Amino acid sequence: MSIRESPQEVEVPVQTLPNHQGLPLPGYSTELASGMDLHAAVEEPVSIPPGGWALIPTGLRLALPPGIEGQVRPRSGLAASYGVTVLNTPGTIDADYRGEIKVILLNLGSSAYSVQRGDRVAQLVLQRVVRARLSRVQELGETIRSQGGFGHTGR
Repeated sequence: MSIRESPQEVEVPVQTLPNHQGLPLPGYSTELASGMDLHAAVEEPVSIPPGGWALIPTGLRLALPPGIEGQVRPRSGLAASYGVTVLNTPGTIDADYRGEIKVILLNLGSSAYSVQRGDRVAQLVLQRVVRARLSRVQELGETIRSQGGFGHTGR
């Protein structure tokens, strides 16, 4: 795909909840961005102490189509500037979930972090899902790597 071609798009119905009033829908910041910014739909500022976390509402509900998952990922600017990340990275939004999208923010920084209404707190990336059909076997074929793991290639 050349840079002039547009990426494949999928339509996603979105419902805004009362706490989302006045906030923008998630959107892509640049033409080739992978993630859409999610905004905090908090009524009052939320202070997250160092080492603490908070569940931040977005005021959005999605109807993802079958075969698509939403991934809630950290924003690099929050991580680099404040040490704030998403606790369950990436958070998965299944296609059959219809509740409010919320973000678990974790403060790994040395100072309290304040989440204000409308702050961009995470990004939403849509991915195709492949479902597995597992089949029990007696043995697996060998590979060069075999059972090597957790840093074995650096030795």
